[in-house]
Amino acid sequence: MSNTVKQVVYSEFGDPSQVLRVEEVARADLGEGQARADVLRAPINPSDVIQVAGNYGVRPPLPAIAGNEGIGRITEISGDARGLQVGQLVLLPAGAGTWRSEVVASAGAFVPMPEGDVDQLSMMMVNPATAQLLLTDFVELAEGDWIIQSAANSAVGTYIVQLAKTIGVKTVSIVRRESAVQGLLDQGADVVLVDGPDLVKRVIQATNKSKIKLALDAVAGETFGRLADCLEVGGTLVNYGAMSNESASMQAGAMIFRDIRVRGFWLVNWFERASKEERMAVYAALTKAVATGALHAPIDRVFALEDVSEAARYTMAGERTGKVLLAPNGI
Repeated sequence: MSNTVKQVVYSEFGDPSQVLRVEEVARADLGEGQARADVLRAPINPSDVIQVAGNYGVRPPLPAIAGNEGIGRITEISGDARGLQVGQLVLLPAGAGTWRSEVVASAGAFVPMPEGDVDQLSMMMVNPATAQLLLTDFVELAEGDWIIQSAANSAVGTYIVQLAKTIGVKTVSIVRRESAVQGLLDQGADVVLVDGPDLVKRVIQATNKSKIKLALDAVAGETFGRLADCLEVGGTLVNYGAMSNESASMQAGAMIFRDIRVRGFWLVNWFERASKEERMAVYAALTKAVATGALHAPIDRVFALEDVSEAARYTMAGERTGKVLLAPNGI
């Protein structure tokens, strides 16, 4: 076993392809009740890129280790293992700085996982959980109900389509380019439309005037208001992102006369208030969905840790066909 580990760090906020660097540091000793895990896969999420750029909701103290989720395998345990075993597959602690060759943390911070597809399981912590909670925590949905979402070809968006399908909820998926339409239809989306000023009219036509009780927005800007106008009276609009880098815009009349309720969602807040039992229940359900094939995200490319600058550049370039992952201990 080497006495050093590799990690991706940044000492200033900025373009991730410019400010990220790989460094080698001494391996940390384990304290009582801690465990060590080799990092097998760690995804590059939009939120990771935004955080490195300095535009996320929380700015970590610098220098910081990048990466907020991943999958690993336990290699060493000290003291009370809290159910962990050497060789066990685990979800890495959220926000632990996962773009590195190994993670050391409290044994209780690792989430034990069954053996499975490490690529798919590495993405379990953030996007699938966000999709699941957006569908369950704001409006009670029944089979046959309609929802509408923006950024539908994002990782969260495609998970929403897949999870909605398992409960019989119909989806209107809004994208920003025509080339994204077919992929979502292949995923099982019921209606896919390209955003534009006449969106409300086209949604009414495509759904045969069906009532829509929930809208999920990750774009903000004018898209936010268009989604609000697609909702039934008393409908709920949940914002969880701002990919347009614009302020969310909505006519006051939507709230005054149509009683549209606006909510916000950030997974970090959910983690802080959810009990251990609630967290385990969510991830148990998602793990089962991955195992049965009901939940799947396409993978575009897997990069070595040393190629993180190229991986970040590739992630930000757009027009990808799936997620970008890092493989800190070899592909």
